[in-house]
Amino acid sequence: MDAADLKSCSDVFLHVIEEHGFAGHWKWTFASGEQRWSRGFFRLLGLDPHRVDPAYDLFLDLVHPEDRVRLAGPGEVMQGHVSPRALVRLIRPTGEWRNLSVLSELRVSSDGRPLSLSGVALDVTDRERLTQIQALERRRRQALYLTSYATTYAVSVDRIHDFPAEVAQVHGWSLNEINRNPFVMIVPEERAAFRDRAMQVHDPRTVFQGTAHERLANGEVWRFRIIGVPLWNEDGEYLGRAGLKYPILPSGDHVRQTEAPEDVRLRRALEQAVQGYHLRAARGLLGWSMTTLAEASGLSLSTVRRLEENAEQQGARSRHRAVQALRAAGIRFITLDDGTIAVATA
Repeated sequence: MDAADLKSCSDVFLHVIEEHGFAGHWKWTFASGEQRWSRGFFRLLGLDPHRVDPAYDLFLDLVHPEDRVRLAGPGEVMQGHVSPRALVRLIRPTGEWRNLSVLSELRVSSDGRPLSLSGVALDVTDRERLTQIQALERRRRQALYLTSYATTYAVSVDRIHDFPAEVAQVHGWSLNEINRNPFVMIVPEERAAFRDRAMQVHDPRTVFQGTAHERLANGEVWRFRIIGVPLWNEDGEYLGRAGLKYPILPSGDHVRQTEAPEDVRLRRALEQAVQGYHLRAARGLLGWSMTTLAEASGLSLSTVRRLEENAEQQGARSRHRAVQALRAAGIRFITLDDGTIAVATA
């Protein structure tokens, strides 16, 4: 496994290996000069994020001198010359050596002008331990849908779905057919109406939520809730949708929701769906001023004002920080059946 393989991994797995100190990512935007490193990337390099500012030069300085030629220098990057994949030795400030697999991606304008450089690094020093974590993640995903029928999924910009293989095993259709036409899992009498409603959601800012009965391979019919939430990157580019699918199980006179699987991509998409008026409503429930929210989230007052005026990019990191601060204070953002978001206190 190397850094390029991470592009096909689930967000949960990416989160797991980053938390274990195996992976990290960075981005350098040329126009503004802004550089951002994930916590995992600081960890990989053996640096303290509170004492060191992200800098591509600093990363290169920690690479073994004999291996630096495998990565593009700052001047080469600005001219559009980047080495997409490289295996390098890293020497941490403590003197510890690590082997890193590095994947670098250059983003350019329509006329070929370099705009930004982003990358991901994977620590491949201990491949055996990494393989063990991979195996645990596969077993977790397999057990999740085979036992609870709950899963997360992704939808690309061209509306191709990405379900785990266990969904095909449970429903009896091929994975290729399900990914291209997930409506085949729905019982025939509901299929057309549900498909028409789902296909009408063209606005990438709209959250979709619906329920449908699906037939399993063993002949049983279960009622599922399906949620699809738009996902954006920090530059405001629409990436598709993050989804959640879980059964609604009757329990006496009540309906019990299966515990939803944890998924970093889905959580990020749900936080991005929170708009300015949701933030104002949440502040009102807490009795907070904009200044209070700014202090709680570590944002500037002007940034909070831009968020509440919907003047920030949909995928801006500041939105996530504001939402997380409000959640920590007891606010809940709840997706209703029609896709709208309600604000409540816990």
